[in-house]
Amino acid sequence: MSGWGRETLPVLLRVGPMFSDLTGRLNAVCARRAPLVLALFALLCAGCVALSITRISVTTDTSKMFANSLPWKKRSMELTRLFPQDSNQLVAIIDSRIPEQGRMAARQLAATLSQDHTHFKTVSLPGDNAFYNSHGFLFLDTKDLEPLLDSIVSAQPFLGTLAADPSARGLFGALGLIGEGIKAGQGIPSGFNGALDGFANSLTAAANGHPQDMSWQNLLIGKLAELGSQYEFVVTQPKLDYSSFQPGEGATTAMRQAINNLEFVKTKQASSIITGEVKLSDEEFSTVAHGMVLGLIISLVLVAVWLILAVHSPRVIIPILLTLISGLLLTTGFAALAVGELNLISVAFAILFVGIAVDFAIQYSVRLRGQRNPDGSHPSLHDAIVLTGQESGAQILVAALATAAGFLAFYPTSFIGVAQLGLIAGFGMLIAFFCTMTLLPALLSVFRAKLGSGTPGFAFMAPADAFLRHKRRKIVGVFALLGVVGLALMPLLKFDADPLHTKDPNTEGMRALHLLEANPLTTPYSAQVLTPNLTEAARQAAAFSKLPSVHDVLWLGALVPDDQKTKLAMIEDTASILLPTITVANPAPAPDAAAIRAAAITAAQKLDAVKDQLPAPLEKIRQALHTLSTAQDNTLLQASTSLTRFLPDELSMLRTALQPTPVTMESIPQDVRQDYVLPDGRARLTIHPKGQMSETPVLHRFVRELRSVNPDVAGPAMEITESANTIVHAFTVAAICALIMIAIILLVVLRRLLDAALVMAPLLMSALLTVILVVTVPETLNYANIIALPLLLGVGVSFNIYFVMNWREGVKGPLTSPTARAVLFSALTTATAFGSLARSGHPGTASMGRLLLMSLGCTLLCTMVFVPALLPKRPIDEA
Repeated sequence: MSGWGRETLPVLLRVGPMFSDLTGRLNAVCARRAPLVLALFALLCAGCVALSITRISVTTDTSKMFANSLPWKKRSMELTRLFPQDSNQLVAIIDSRIPEQGRMAARQLAATLSQDHTHFKTVSLPGDNAFYNSHGFLFLDTKDLEPLLDSIVSAQPFLGTLAADPSARGLFGALGLIGEGIKAGQGIPSGFNGALDGFANSLTAAANGHPQDMSWQNLLIGKLAELGSQYEFVVTQPKLDYSSFQPGEGATTAMRQAINNLEFVKTKQASSIITGEVKLSDEEFSTVAHGMVLGLIISLVLVAVWLILAVHSPRVIIPILLTLISGLLLTTGFAALAVGELNLISVAFAILFVGIAVDFAIQYSVRLRGQRNPDGSHPSLHDAIVLTGQESGAQILVAALATAAGFLAFYPTSFIGVAQLGLIAGFGMLIAFFCTMTLLPALLSVFRAKLGSGTPGFAFMAPADAFLRHKRRKIVGVFALLGVVGLALMPLLKFDADPLHTKDPNTEGMRALHLLEANPLTTPYSAQVLTPNLTEAARQAAAFSKLPSVHDVLWLGALVPDDQKTKLAMIEDTASILLPTITVANPAPAPDAAAIRAAAITAAQKLDAVKDQLPAPLEKIRQALHTLSTAQDNTLLQASTSLTRFLPDELSMLRTALQPTPVTMESIPQDVRQDYVLPDGRARLTIHPKGQMSETPVLHRFVRELRSVNPDVAGPAMEITESANTIVHAFTVAAICALIMIAIILLVVLRRLLDAALVMAPLLMSALLTVILVVTVPETLNYANIIALPLLLGVGVSFNIYFVMNWREGVKGPLTSPTARAVLFSALTTATAFGSLARSGHPGTASMGRLLLMSLGCTLLCTMVFVPALLPKRPIDEA
């Protein structure tokens, strides 16, 4: 046995003779009965694999990361229960060259999806509702409505001609009327001033053989059309397949196929992008799962590479890897029993297990390889295993207990995401210790591991050891100064609880969401309030509307237009003039090419008569009419279709809009009313914000102002800010509890306050150094990467315990010892695991990996530099 081993063993036996003897005996039994141990572990692993396959699942629902007992979570859940139509949505957003194409595409898509009862429960068109179509004029301000109605009336002759003949023939006849009006000195109807450019462009394109559908909506009711979004929405509630890791994948595929079959999508006149809660969840699971699986594979491969450098022998490397994999399978089985459904944070337990648990096996194996008899010869493998168990068992157990305590401290918190991770990883550390003390010795025996040759530690680090001991006061002073800097920078730490910021911005669902964010009416950062009745809803709506950060408040009363008497009178006057003109029982039949050509010639001649008086758009129209007058029949027919395709539908919508009825809260139809009022009379308000809500300060200002009116505000905006408060509180409480539990474990085991402080001081120092890096880089904290904190506690405690226990056991030269070699390669394997996370395509997972790497680097620096300098001098150090 080596000199290091002879010094260590008596002290260990004094500290815990029973435990040291127990681990030695346990290792001896496992080595002798290796086949039986391997068979038992094979059965356990097989059972855990079967258990994991049948019981474990993964959810990407970020709302499940917080305890349902939280007040803000209760309000959110209550709103979801009362208004189920707003949850689990899959939404197609249609963007088109002109509004009519988008509306037609949305209607066609809705019709197709409504027939698909396999994938969809409900399908709706929120922007194409009969109530809004018939009462649209009433929602305009009086100052905007009056000029709009005047422009429509002034275009009466034009519209009358088109209503009687909704074809290119009728359009050309109407254009000819403009020429006659100019000749008579009447000028151009004001209702068409803004539309002439559109006419000119469409006619020119048609004349050149490239017909494009022309928008009549912008001509006839342009101001009304601007009230809503520029996009058309098809909102569905899909049937989710919860047996799949992506429950909405089938519905999304069906929707995408239906979209691709739309006429305007095929001709590239329209495009569609899919988003919604279901789409975002499926995409997030896909990116997270891909990153985790790939990261786990890369971790295991690179861990094997580092193990080669650490222990050199395949007869030792293979047992370590098999022990690691077995521990991971057992931990996964425990997760299946204890949790069942993993979330976006707890799913990271696998990579964390690989990164941390490998330390135990490396510590054991490096010490095994360094075992020597007093004469320098190698003991037998069996004796070496027994001695290694006696020497390392206590240290590894303390490291495992302290690491487990660091994780388990998060279990009682309301942050379920990390609570689950803490539970799984905490017990995972105990499982890793059990595997290291049982399975690893058995595997080493079966593989007939060979002991190492030469010095087991880093002999070349002797000068560094001497330097650290000689300059210990200055080094401790430098670290103390860095600690002060870290404390000063703590207020600059930024925490971002917005779950959208941790998603991949390049996925289809997120690209769509960013489009919606630009419009206050469609932003995902709205807020909601549930009031006891409509009277209270009216009072709060008025109060919310006065806030600087509020764009608008939607509630049932907001659907009752103001100044209706005046508006209805204005609309009725317009209707009395216009409706008789545009209501034609038997419009002219579609013309043939000859009739269209004749109409083009006639219109061109009328414009020729006032050629010198034509503005630029009309001159362009005149030239296009001349070109069409000599065009082929097919070109004329295509031109007629494209120019007037949407004219009948727009005339019909205009007739509907000109015949509104008075609106009261009682008259609002149930399909609209159900979004605002419950059967028991309770009313919901939806509050839309101003500004770039994805910016945290803007979001927090919006929420602060809302809470000044009603502290019980709910909805996405409130959930983001409240979840941030919950996370910060959970980590504050858990960190304090973890430090207390770790300190208690150290005091019980080490039995000296100084020794416990020597372990805790570097732990706190590494945390402060991490703060400096996070602020300097900078790296924003979020709900995904903040798990670096429990990891920092776990890894830091493990590394520090080894050095401090070696020091108290009389080991000289901490950097030249086998422990330093084990710690270094443990850190490298852990960094490999975390580095694989940092390369993930999922921003939340990648930020987790980056922060873990920073934390690990600071921990290793403190263990290898700060701890040796911090350790007090002993008499033997002067020898």
